[in-house]
Amino acid sequence: MTFTDQFLDEAAAVIRDLDRPGIEALVDALASTRARGGRLFILGVGGSAANASHAVNDFRKLAGMEAYAPTDNVSELTARTNDEGWESVFAAWLRTSRLRVDDMVLVFSVGGGSLEKNVSPNLVAALQYAKQVGATVGGIVGRDGGYTAKVADACVVVPTVNAAHVTPHSEAFQAVVWHLLVSHPKLKAASTKWEGLR
Repeated sequence: MTFTDQFLDEAAAVIRDLDRPGIEALVDALASTRARGGRLFILGVGGSAANASHAVNDFRKLAGMEAYAPTDNVSELTARTNDEGWESVFAAWLRTSRLRVDDMVLVFSVGGGSLEKNVSPNLVAALQYAKQVGATVGGIVGRDGGYTAKVADACVVVPTVNAAHVTPHSEAFQAVVWHLLVSHPKLKAASTKWEGLR
């Protein structure tokens, strides 16, 4: 078996074992947020930050949701990191955005954040603030889901099929799941261009 065979077999196993009820719960949480006029804030670091940026586009354009990713504003992100510290950047950004109970925070993360392991403490602080405000919390995370999975109202944990490939599968399947979300009949509000071409 080649490495390519192995990796793609792992991806097939991830698809087979994805938490389908968890995905449907995430759909319902997002649909409720949109119905009440809430905004969607998508948080991620590293590759998950890039995914957050892409997903914001899709939720705005295809699902008709007001959506933002704090990592899209590099100037603010680096200013807050420099002046206030990395741990508080997302919570401070949400505070300035006047996060409210009608809104939703959606986390893309491999580990989901952990204060004990000092991994993505900025996600933990942001979720603590979101829970304090009463905003809905969702997640698409990997491994055991960390803090995000513990506090989320709806969370999809990408199953680990090979501990050596947790990060690539987690980040790849964030994209699979969010594309499913914006294509779901409960959320899809606009057609994608290529499907409408003859």
